[in-house]
Amino acid sequence: MRTRTTPPTLSALLLSLGLLAGAAAPGATTAQDIEGVEATPASKSVLEDGRELTRLFLEGDTAAVHARFNEDLKAAMDAATLAAFRAQVAAGIGEEQELLAEQVVPEPGLRVYLRTSLWTGVPAPVLIKWALDAEERVAAFAVQQAPRAAASPHLQRDTIADLRLPFEGEWYVGWGGRDIAQNYHAAVPAQRFAYDFLRVIDGNTHTGDGTELSQYHCWDQPILAPADGVVVDVVDGLPDQQIGTTNAHQPAGNHVVVDLGSGEFAVLAHFREGSIRVAPGQAVEAGDELGRCGNSGNTSEPHLHFHLQDSPAFGQGHGLPAFFNSYAADGEPVERGEPVKGQQVRATR
Repeated sequence: MRTRTTPPTLSALLLSLGLLAGAAAPGATTAQDIEGVEATPASKSVLEDGRELTRLFLEGDTAAVHARFNEDLKAAMDAATLAAFRAQVAAGIGEEQELLAEQVVPEPGLRVYLRTSLWTGVPAPVLIKWALDAEERVAAFAVQQAPRAAASPHLQRDTIADLRLPFEGEWYVGWGGRDIAQNYHAAVPAQRFAYDFLRVIDGNTHTGDGTELSQYHCWDQPILAPADGVVVDVVDGLPDQQIGTTNAHQPAGNHVVVDLGSGEFAVLAHFREGSIRVAPGQAVEAGDELGRCGNSGNTSEPHLHFHLQDSPAFGQGHGLPAFFNSYAADGEPVERGEPVKGQQVRATR
C-alpha cells in the first residue's frame, strides 16, 4: 500500500537546507524605496540588484545567481544545491504571483533587499531576502514566510493624550498603518503602530544626488513635542550616519522619550547630533521644539521615527495606537485618525 506524504511547510523546507535567515533586526528604523518616491543613491543599487537577482532566481537561472555569491556563501552552497533549492521552492510554494512590497534595510556590514509577495502555492505572503556585502556580492539569501504583524493587547485602544503631528509643514508617511505591507515596524511588539515621517518634494526626499545629509528636505527641521508631558529619557551625542552607513548597535540613535500620562510614552528617534533641547524631568507642551531631524542610529536617510509604547524604556513593552488630532492628509481635513503609508500629512492647529 502506498502512503501519501504531506508536502513540507515552507519553513520546514528551508530549514532542511539551512537557508532560513532573519530579516531586519528588531528595532531597526529605516525609510527606503517608498512607493512613488525616488530611492536614495545608496539604496538604488541594492534595489536594482535585488530585483535582478530575484528575476534570475524565479526564471531558474541559478547559475547566474550563484556567480554573484561571495566565496563564503559559495563554500556553504554549491551551484547544484542552489538549483535543487529553486526546484524545491517551485514544488513547495509555487511561483510568485503578486508583489506586495519592497524594502532596502541596513544590517551590520551589509545592505539588504527584502521582497514580500504572494505565491500561488501558499496562502501567506513570502519574503525573499538578498544581503549584499561591500563588494556587492551576495553574502546571504533566504526565501521564507514573511513576518507577520505582532500580537498586541492594544488593538482596540484609543489614544488618551491629545496628539498633534510632531512637526510643522507637510511631511510624507514613509511607513504607517497596521499591517506589514503598510508598516514593516508592525512585526516588532514595541513598534506595533510606529511611523516613519520624512519630507518629499517633487517626488524626491532630497535635492541633488542625495549623497549629502544637508540635501535632504527634512534634515535639521524642528521636531516638536506631540503632546503635553514630561521628558523621561534623552540620548544625544551619537554621530549622524553618512548616506550608505548605519549604526545597528544603537538603532534609535539620538532620541527622546516623553511621558504623556495615562501609561502612554512617546518615542521620537534619529535626532541630529547635538540638537536635542530638552532634558529628563523637563515638562514640555505640545508644539515645543525637542530638537532637529537628523540621521543618527540605524537609519538609511534622514527621517523622523515616532511611536507610542506602554513603557518608558525604548523598545520595551507594547506599542500603542497613535491617533492624531487636527491634521490634513493629502489635503483633506482629518479631525482624528491614524496616518497611513503614502499620505502627505500636516498639522492644522
